[in-house]
Amino acid sequence: MVALSIRGNRLRAVLGVFVVSLCLSGCSLIPAEEQVLKPPLAKPVKQNLETADVAQGDIVKQITGVATFVSDKMDYLFFRESGGRLSQINVSSGKTVKAGDILLSTETDELEAKVQLQEIAIEKIKIELEQATAANGAKDPSVRTITLDLKSAQIQMDLLRKQLQNTRLVSTVSGLVTYIEPMELGEQVTAYKKLVTISDPGKMKLVYEASDRGNLAGVQINMNVSVKIKDKTYQGKVVQIPATAPKNDNEAIEARNAKSVLIDVAGLPSDVNIGDQADITIVTENRDAVLIIPRSGLRTYMERDYVQVLEGESRKEIDVEKGIVTDTQVEIRKGLTKGQKVILGG
Repeated sequence: MVALSIRGNRLRAVLGVFVVSLCLSGCSLIPAEEQVLKPPLAKPVKQNLETADVAQGDIVKQITGVATFVSDKMDYLFFRESGGRLSQINVSSGKTVKAGDILLSTETDELEAKVQLQEIAIEKIKIELEQATAANGAKDPSVRTITLDLKSAQIQMDLLRKQLQNTRLVSTVSGLVTYIEPMELGEQVTAYKKLVTISDPGKMKLVYEASDRGNLAGVQINMNVSVKIKDKTYQGKVVQIPATAPKNDNEAIEARNAKSVLIDVAGLPSDVNIGDQADITIVTENRDAVLIIPRSGLRTYMERDYVQVLEGESRKEIDVEKGIVTDTQVEIRKGLTKGQKVILGG
């Protein structure tokens, strides 16, 4: 019993020492709070700016494109009366015709037979007049009456022939058919509607049609034109611009003239035909030894034109006065000096 008591006391003593030790160590078993590190300082990202030096040089504003040869002399054919029905179509686009050729016909309603009968009637009256004149003399009243009958018959013949003529569309000139209105046999015709266009291949000019009238800004009468046909260059001159184009009742022609220029070319080769094409260049403005920057360096806000220049590591905005502006370059008249670095793009 004494031994057990001694062992119990020892155990309690050991446990007491352990508890005291644990208390003295306090929070030594709890991990210490880590110190918060300050974030590293972010280095500013250096911008890669695209720049171009203000340069001195020549600047040219020009219009380039593909023009088509057309006839300078065209005849537009139409019927003068409405209502007739097409009975013959003797023409097609691209066909060569001669003056006097019948291109279109409408139903004649027996007009040809009426003309022949009238010719016979006139011939009979003429015979009767000859006989009366021989028997009674030129001053006889019967001769006067027959003369009036002949005049009346001839007036009727003129009317019949005019009616017959109005049933046919006849070519008034020799040339190439460059347009024909789509139509079918039996279709009624409308008076003064242009159905066939005949062009004289001996008198040709170049026509350049822009996508928009604004693209022809600066083009004037008598401006020089460089015309390239195949591998050869010819000299031409502007002879018509939208402002000088004649008025036309045809809306399609009027719309085309509003955005086209007509060019006369000297010394054309004989193998050039209507419909052939040529490359053209028209210089509308040019200046030598001026300050030039790329077009992407010019900035515009409202009515303000300005650029951004690079001075050291900083940007600076400068208002400028522009001159000639092309697709790739801008003339600077005021605001910059040669050698300054202009920042390009946005």
